[in-house]
Amino acid sequence: MSHNTFDIIIAGGGTSGLIIASRLANADPSLSILVVEAGAPTRDDPQHIQPARYLHHLRPDSTTVKFHVGRESAALGGRAPVVPCGQCLGGGSSVNFAMYTRAAASDYDDWATVYGNPGWSSTELLPLLRKCETYEVAPGNPTHGYSGPLKVSYGGAFMDIGKEFLEVAAGYDKARGLTDDVNGLFETNKYGVSSASWIDSKTGARSDIPHQYIYHRDFPNLHILTGCHAKRVIVEDGRATGIEYSPNKRHHSDAGQGVLSAMARRQVVLSAGTFGSPAILERSGIGSQSVLGKVGIKQIVDLPGVGENYQDHQVIFAPYIIAKDKDTLDGIASSSEAELQKWDAQWKKQGDGLMAHNGLDAGGKLRPSKDDLDVLGEVFRKRWLEYYVPAPDKPVMWFGLLALYLGDLSKVPVDKAYSVGWYLQHPASIGRLHITSRDNLEAPLDFHPGYLDRPEDMAVHKWGYKMSREFARRMPSYRGEVPGAHPAFSDTSAVAPRLHDGPVPNATSSLVYTEEDEKALEDWIRKTVATAWHSLGTCAMKSREKGGVVDSRLNVYDVDGLKIADMSICPGNVAANTYSTAIMIGEKAAVLIGQELGIHIDDGLTPVARL
Repeated sequence: MSHNTFDIIIAGGGTSGLIIASRLANADPSLSILVVEAGAPTRDDPQHIQPARYLHHLRPDSTTVKFHVGRESAALGGRAPVVPCGQCLGGGSSVNFAMYTRAAASDYDDWATVYGNPGWSSTELLPLLRKCETYEVAPGNPTHGYSGPLKVSYGGAFMDIGKEFLEVAAGYDKARGLTDDVNGLFETNKYGVSSASWIDSKTGARSDIPHQYIYHRDFPNLHILTGCHAKRVIVEDGRATGIEYSPNKRHHSDAGQGVLSAMARRQVVLSAGTFGSPAILERSGIGSQSVLGKVGIKQIVDLPGVGENYQDHQVIFAPYIIAKDKDTLDGIASSSEAELQKWDAQWKKQGDGLMAHNGLDAGGKLRPSKDDLDVLGEVFRKRWLEYYVPAPDKPVMWFGLLALYLGDLSKVPVDKAYSVGWYLQHPASIGRLHITSRDNLEAPLDFHPGYLDRPEDMAVHKWGYKMSREFARRMPSYRGEVPGAHPAFSDTSAVAPRLHDGPVPNATSSLVYTEEDEKALEDWIRKTVATAWHSLGTCAMKSREKGGVVDSRLNVYDVDGLKIADMSICPGNVAANTYSTAIMIGEKAAVLIGQELGIHIDDGLTPVARL
């Protein structure tokens, strides 16, 4: 074994981990810090910094994400769902859709009050949400920041299809209305321009963590080791003193070096994500005896909550044929040489155009009306009354537009399309994941995402589909449903997909679904529902008696010198793409670690020098 010693070791170089490393390295140049990341570097790679190329990372042969295959699920008709997570320097920040969304304030307030975590209320976290960003969309908004390292803008385009969606929202769904900011934390149930993205308005580049917090900065005290898996935490006499790691075979042809080690004088931080952090804990002997015993690991800390409480935002994007003269991102996504050359040239010259865009132009976070509650039915009513009614800022689903077909265009009779999609903000279904091997770091996890395990979630998906159809068929660019990509309604059904020459008027009555149609819709949802790439919760921050793994200062119970800082610590879900929460967790963790080390790190409340 090789022994290298550092003050701080961070296992995982994703969103939260790199923020912690950057803030600590900047605050105290005398600290020696090691980051161990399983994936490859991302510096100045067009596939990462050009926002519209995000689907490149979801190819089956991708080397920038890891695909986790779940158990076959009866709730999904026997299907085994697949969930990707970022595996490169920057993690999800470097490969996601660059969509800027933020949680409801009450989501964070629940962390503080319902789950018992002082310091984690929305009032206390808002300064950190502001600290990280430079909000280029509009000046003077008190819930946004204007001097942080990450740029937030509308990107390089606003597409015709986005304007059409908002026109339908204003004319068809007047009761909800429009807003200038769908991500202000406190307001919900309105539509707006949702193309605010983690994109620099001047350069058109993705504003990700490694480029804004690490690259192009001089941190001589920070060592980043890419292409290496963190295997386990070394625990001696109840204290974390280092980690074992080994080269990742996907990135090292000479990966036969075996297990290496690095030692930490002051702190070990796990930041390997919702999948990685609980797996590292279990390989370290921290978890449930029933899990550890199966793979021959001696238990050193009894924490049965490790790997439990898995949550995700279940998503569906229903696709529609678009008028031929309208732009979409399909050409870039399918690597059309002509489209790539056209938009790449504009991006390099002007920093704008479709290469500087993510296709997510318009949408909203919705709560059901009285009529919508009738559509959702009695199966959802109890959850509505108990969970949503007491928190009027909590949306039930995100609903919006994507100027792109997410399926395989080679298998459908259209060249381009748009999608009207939705995801559940707080699904009732809960999953779990656990290791299946002590030593094989590539062994698949025993993973059950839990999608549709609760009937309330099916009810929300059915509402989302029906809303999708009503919006899509009123948009001027609408030419029908993409054949084969919608429920298998009977040919004689009034809701059967058909080709159209154009939209229906806003005043047209809503489609009526028969019992047979409802069954076809449910079957399609089971076959179609997928991950929103928003996994969280498997090392929850709550009391250990209630299945918690870390306390409110992110300390792993019964292990000194060991913290976890990533989306796995979320005790409850957040009504947003999880990237902004992962950023906030990184900023919060840096402050907490700084306090314990006697190092001042800006908590967002006091104006000091920023990155």
